[in-house]
Amino acid sequence: MPLRFLALLCAVVWAQPQNPVAFTLRTEAQKAAPGKTLRLALHAEIEKGWHLYSVTSPVVPTATRFAVPEGTPLKIQRVLQKKVEAKFDPAADATTESYEEKAVFYIDAELDAAVKPGPVELALQVRSSACNDRICLPAKRRIVNVSVEADPAALPARLDIPDGFVEANLIKPAAAATPKPQNQKESMASFLIVAFLAGLASILTPCVFPMIPFTLSYFINRTEGGKSQAAVFCLGIIVLFTVIGLTASAFLGASGAQQLSSNVWVNGVISVVFCAFGLSMLGAFEITLPSGMLTKLNDASGGGGYAGALMMGLTFSLTSFACIGPFMGSLLAASVTGDRLQPALGMASFATGLALPFFLLALFPAWLKKLPKSGGWMMRVKVVLAFFVFAMMVKYVSNVDAVLHWEFLTRERFLAAWAILAAMPAFYLLGWFRYEGINHDEDVTIPRLLISCVLLIFSLTLLAGMNGAPLGEIDAYVPAGSKPGAGPAWMKNDLLGALAKAKAENKKVFVNFTGYTCTNCKLMKATMFPRPAVAEELSKFVLVELYTDGADPVSEANMQLQETKVKTAAIPTYVILDTEGNVQRSFEGFTRDEAEYLKFLRG
Repeated sequence: MPLRFLALLCAVVWAQPQNPVAFTLRTEAQKAAPGKTLRLALHAEIEKGWHLYSVTSPVVPTATRFAVPEGTPLKIQRVLQKKVEAKFDPAADATTESYEEKAVFYIDAELDAAVKPGPVELALQVRSSACNDRICLPAKRRIVNVSVEADPAALPARLDIPDGFVEANLIKPAAAATPKPQNQKESMASFLIVAFLAGLASILTPCVFPMIPFTLSYFINRTEGGKSQAAVFCLGIIVLFTVIGLTASAFLGASGAQQLSSNVWVNGVISVVFCAFGLSMLGAFEITLPSGMLTKLNDASGGGGYAGALMMGLTFSLTSFACIGPFMGSLLAASVTGDRLQPALGMASFATGLALPFFLLALFPAWLKKLPKSGGWMMRVKVVLAFFVFAMMVKYVSNVDAVLHWEFLTRERFLAAWAILAAMPAFYLLGWFRYEGINHDEDVTIPRLLISCVLLIFSLTLLAGMNGAPLGEIDAYVPAGSKPGAGPAWMKNDLLGALAKAKAENKKVFVNFTGYTCTNCKLMKATMFPRPAVAEELSKFVLVELYTDGADPVSEANMQLQETKVKTAAIPTYVILDTEGNVQRSFEGFTRDEAEYLKFLRG
């Protein structure tokens, strides 16, 4: 949404009238029976040049809403509004519904059965905003009143829908929610495997690898309980990281994960942290934990026994933080879009991978002699890892850019940054530029040559993507291009427009609840939607994308719509609607199973 609309929402122009809409509440009958439904009529007189939005207008901050003030013996049953043509509103950058000059809303509400016969003062709270071509006034809440006589003998009110009116429901929920697909379990399993492998890879970092002989000698030289104490040492590592994951899970809550994953402050902080880690790995400065805390933990671990081994595991984890922090940060950042317990499970899997080599070497100490000696290769690992950390930083900066619609870090600039960050470690390993860890006259080894080739191939692939070439699953991590693709046309954040188009073309609507920062959403669009059979089925629908993670009112409205009507906040979620906006079926999450997805599309 353009920034000018946000400015319109907040603008206050004193020269303009501040109450361009006058509300009057009336009743259809002078008498109403307690425990029965009566009809209230809310009339709105709108000054010339201004317009009032409908109840179903998709831009939440300006939509009209009704509520019953505390103490009023009413319960709203339904709201009827005059049918109005949906039009594109330049100020809202979306298709909206609005009224000019006058509007009428009918509110059918049940009068409390405990009301005593006699005059009753009824109140209705109206929240609305008025807009003209230049500004939108901030939404205000006003109380309107009307009197009615409570009479048990009163005739029932006529509650038919008058000509030209419709019930103010945008979408009716499905009769039964579609079960979550099995692929979510597969996605969790894949995540845990990646976390475990990341833990194993952390062994090769300069903060961890040199500590292996020293740490294992503590257990191997013991005559009794050495192997079991090594197991407790590993348990200490797993406990610490699992606690970190559980802490993250507790703060995320049931739906907070998705909100955190798209929060500009969270993504901004992650970007800064990754930048700091990258610079530290290149030797700009050293990241260390407070020495006093480490000293106390080290003293506690020196007491020996199982308690000492446990504390030693905690101390080891903290002292190696400077090198394993990027691995841990990447996993935590990736886990916030998943299940509530995913951060805890991911950290436990990561810690298991980190601790497993220590346990195996304690069982088979002869393997220690086969380990490579510490040397220049460790510095090379650190430098190469730094460039990957910088690539992760670019990814989270792009999340901020996408949510705030800056459009600075475009697809082309993003891929250029990644291509350079992939090529630089290759040039470094080949000795093409000098940096610590590689001597200028040192021969290039076969492992360095092969790794450099892989990095350069990846870099050239990204350069091809800058010219519009599809990148497959890599596209899930890359901003969308500004040029329209060859696939079917998608409408964006315009459900009312999509429903109108579907009715005109006698098609159903395919709704994609998606996000600017949602990796699985992009992965589905890059790998599933282009498949010939899937693309053919999608061509039979009117396609609309509703973004739920932006920092704008339209995203807020889309999220509320999804939670209310589809009973989930997860993205991606796919919903098929008929021409009247009724939910036919829904599909939640990412899948690689084409047959499963085609079954959903075909019903």
